[in-house]
Amino acid sequence: MPSLRIATRKSPLALWQSEHVAERLRLAHPGLRVELVPMSTRGDEVLDRSLAAIGGKGLFLKELELAMQRGEADCAVHSLKDVPMELEPGFTLPAILARADYADAFVSSRHADIAALPQGARVGTSSLRRQAQLRARRPDLQLLDLRGNVNTRLQKLDDGGYEAIVLACAGLERLGLGPRIRARLQAPDWLPAPSQGAIAIECRDDDGVVQGLCSALDDASTRICVDAERAMNRALHGSCHVPVAAYARLDGDKLHLAGLVGDAADGRCVRAEATGQRDAPAALGRDVAAQLLALGAREMLLVAAEADTGPYLS
Repeated sequence: MPSLRIATRKSPLALWQSEHVAERLRLAHPGLRVELVPMSTRGDEVLDRSLAAIGGKGLFLKELELAMQRGEADCAVHSLKDVPMELEPGFTLPAILARADYADAFVSSRHADIAALPQGARVGTSSLRRQAQLRARRPDLQLLDLRGNVNTRLQKLDDGGYEAIVLACAGLERLGLGPRIRARLQAPDWLPAPSQGAIAIECRDDDGVVQGLCSALDDASTRICVDAERAMNRALHGSCHVPVAAYARLDGDKLHLAGLVGDAADGRCVRAEATGQRDAPAALGRDVAAQLLALGAREMLLVAAEADTGPYLS
């Protein structure tokens, strides 16, 4: 039985996710030796500027992909929402694990939910998607930048820098911090980043052995849903500098997808949804994207592209 080396970021959440994948692989392939190869990425190192300003979420992947190309690792584990819509040539995603909680989490020491925040309250999030939906609900709020790993963000909240912050439920729950969630921000009123809550394994597309080992963890239902969400984002040219949100769910043979494009500056949001067949998720994603463009997202995309402010953050 071969061994498997997993490249991973060094943050507590990334290490948890990679160890979770490692344990699942050991269970699926008794006798398989799995080890983690922790690495630091530029996205983790530069915390004094937004991800948009330094190159976008692809910075979390680049060093891990280089490690695979150099033969220092066999695969890498990512939060799928951080994975660009188009992979670098030579790479593939052999497994997408069953999705955890897709929703965003409202976290506050004193306030129960967004509606309970006082006028002009300071809310921390670097996500343009979250900012757009917050402004749509509460244009009076002060939305402030918030970078760092989950524990760092929570500490900034506890130190009094913010009245509330917004994080992903899945990340909090994976780190045993579920009790910090005051309210779940969930569909249909609030939409997550495409693929939020799903973990993906990436490897070289010419390594059949690694693909075969990892594919044992692939969850068919999750892949269908995230394929629809990512297809919608891809059709909108998902590296554009605007907030994009999407959530797909299966109901028997039917697949339902809701999508949103917003403006973080003024809270304008356009929404669309459609239902299709579970065996055609990409077509459904393109359908919802076309609806969004027709409803006004095209203008928002063009304005944002002209601003050239960098890739959107989920």
